Amino acid sequence: MKVLVATEKPFAKAAVDGIKAEIEGAGNELVLLEKYTEKQQLLDAVADADAMIVRSDKVTPEVLDAAKQLKIVVRAGAGYDNVDCAYAKEKNVVVENTPGQNSNAVAELVFGLLVYGVRNFYNGKSGSELKGKKLGILAFGNVGRNVARIAKGFEMEVYAYDAFCPKEAIEAAGVKAVDSQDALFENCDIVSLHIPATPETKQSINAALVGKLHKNGILINTARKEVINEPELLALMAERTDLKFITDIMPDANEEFQKFEGRYFSTPKKMGAQTAEANTNAGIAAAKQINAFFADGCTKFQVNK
Repeated sequence: MKVLVATEKPFAKAAVDGIKAEIEGAGNELVLLEKYTEKQQLLDAVADADAMIVRSDKVTPEVLDAAKQLKIVVRAGAGYDNVDCAYAKEKNVVVENTPGQNSNAVAELVFGLLVYGVRNFYNGKSGSELKGKKLGILAFGNVGRNVARIAKGFEMEVYAYDAFCPKEAIEAAGVKAVDSQDALFENCDIVSLHIPATPETKQSINAALVGKLHKNGILINTARKEVINEPELLALMAERTDLKFITDIMPDANEEFQKFEGRYFSTPKKMGAQTAEANTNAGIAAAKQINAFFADGCTKFQVNK
């Protein structure tokens, strides 16, 4: 079977070496398409591929139509909104992700950004500490659990809400479970977002919700920019001069947010999974999942059932 690794932003060498060892060790052929600059390069490369590993690369209907032999796509990472899952299902192509492989990297970034934020972006003025602050985690998946683990080291009070995670499971992790998003924001000084971009969550982080944060509250987003209602958040920050917004996904209204000097920061590019360890873990996990799929039809991580 031919396995295409299509990465406009390539994996680290250690990850490529690991993927190669896994794929070729199972008797499959590996083809690399790295740093491509034209869509046609991807369309040509996928034409005879049986499987494909991508990172943030767009797997559109056009790509899926060009892939006449494609049976499985694995997104090396947790989010998979760069893949048209519904159309892939129509084409009988399995789509999988690699949940958990980037979780620690994203969670550590949350605290790198938070320390930067509470210390006033290192502008020389007196800031505050995380110890004793109330941290709310919106969605208690792999990343949320790692955020909770690290927060305890800072001696923060940790709360969480997840519509799909039982309250008992949250509390078993030593975290205080609340009954709603509203309650999470009402109870906390800081809320960290870890929700996917779905029809239900897009634009859901609005002024009414964020406005419930305590005085000097911080909203931190390492999830997806689509979950933020940008016009409402801009209006709220103009009204509440105590609020800070820190994000790993540059908003569409980045220039407008920049007017809130000292209260807003965005990374230039999404950095959540950008560590050598996460890069390698996700790539090798993707290769193993493809091998399992071809060996015995395993679809444990399928997201387009």
